[in-house]
Amino acid sequence: MPDKLLSWKEAAMGGVVTRPGSSADYHTGTWRSTRPVHDDEQCVHCLTCWVYCPDSAIIVQDGRWTAFDYDHCKGCGICAEVCPVNIKQPHAVTGEMGHVIQMIPETEAE
Repeated sequence: MPDKLLSWKEAAMGGVVTRPGSSADYHTGTWRSTRPVHDDEQCVHCLTCWVYCPDSAIIVQDGRWTAFDYDHCKGCGICAEVCPVNIKQPHAVTGEMGHVIQMIPETEAE
């Protein structure tokens, strides 16, 4: 404990943010242990994945899914869980049946 307690007027200012940040500045995709992969041929572009993605890591153009923003995707798998489309043929990337979006280990990614 210091010899003398300082009043708020005497204490040095601390915790000052001099430049505001943005989540776009921080690439958090390196946290991922799994990554989503998409089968574009079987996608109906309902955009349910886009609505639920907590990281805004699904890129949509002209009302259609176009890509994952892997710089910001943390691999939570919510997009794969909420995808309502049951595919009719094996997934273009995984070869598995299931949904348009499936998760693979990050170590298997290209």
